[in-house]
Amino acid sequence: MKIFTKTALAIAACALFAGQAQAQNWPDKAVTLVVPFTAGTTSDVIARSFGDYLAAKIGKPVVIDNKGGAGGNIGGAAAAKAAPDGYTFLFSTTGPAATNKLMYKEMSFDPQKDLAPMGLIGKSPIIIAARPNLPAATMQEFIAAAKKPDANFSVGYPGNGTLGHVTGALLQVTIGAKFAETQHRGSASIINDLMGGHLDLGMDSMAAYVPQVEAGKLKALAVASAKRWPKLPNVPTVSESGIPGFEASVWYAVLAPKGVSDDITQKMNGYVNAYIAEEKTRTLFTELGIETGGGTPAELTAFIEAELKKWAPVIKAAGIQF
Repeated sequence: MKIFTKTALAIAACALFAGQAQAQNWPDKAVTLVVPFTAGTTSDVIARSFGDYLAAKIGKPVVIDNKGGAGGNIGGAAAAKAAPDGYTFLFSTTGPAATNKLMYKEMSFDPQKDLAPMGLIGKSPIIIAARPNLPAATMQEFIAAAKKPDANFSVGYPGNGTLGHVTGALLQVTIGAKFAETQHRGSASIINDLMGGHLDLGMDSMAAYVPQVEAGKLKALAVASAKRWPKLPNVPTVSESGIPGFEASVWYAVLAPKGVSDDITQKMNGYVNAYIAEEKTRTLFTELGIETGGGTPAELTAFIEAELKKWAPVIKAAGIQF
């Protein structure tokens, strides 16, 4: 028994030493950032910016691996099931990192059990954007028109279960209206249909829409943030438009497969915080309509738990389930 105990302790010590050595030598090869959405989406744009920064700091290539589909669950599962060795990370949005588990009956991973938070990149408020010639000039006018019995407004979302979709469901329940809903593969498709007059409204993270709104190619009715966005000072919040407390923001965060070492976690968290402190990053975020994040892994864990508590009753009331 003593021999067995000594052997077991020796094996455990070797494993611990190997893990520590691996962490100390990290990284000694390319690092992969899994983006659970298609190329060209806002999350992809930000991930590539962060990837370029990270590559310059660690002196190793950072590969962006787009794995879109199932509301981000395909990419989320790929990252969650990867080895926790610090060479695969998930550049996630709200859905794959939190709220998808509230909507999908079957998921091959649990974000809270299978993923470890590294750091919060930023938040992008949901924007309610309209085609340029929509008769309603304001959010109040749209709400009044949408509540009429013969109303038939078409609304586009960037995919099933995305926060844009959940926000649209919440708005319908709140104002007592029903939209003709369409799901799109990302923001670009929604924007094209809005500018082409094939869609009345789009509810999506604000980032991709700011340039089009500034150029007058789209009409912004409201933003679902606590206060107005400085880049769009004339666009009111949903709260200002008659629905107090109506707030929704897509957030972006870096996570790793559960089990990654504390040393690598702290290093990656440091890179996240340093990245968002860069002047270049802040300029990009201002252009896209993104509020910078930051903080510790523990703070991100608490933030995700709060988001789940916030959206669980909303999703249940709206009956969103896949």
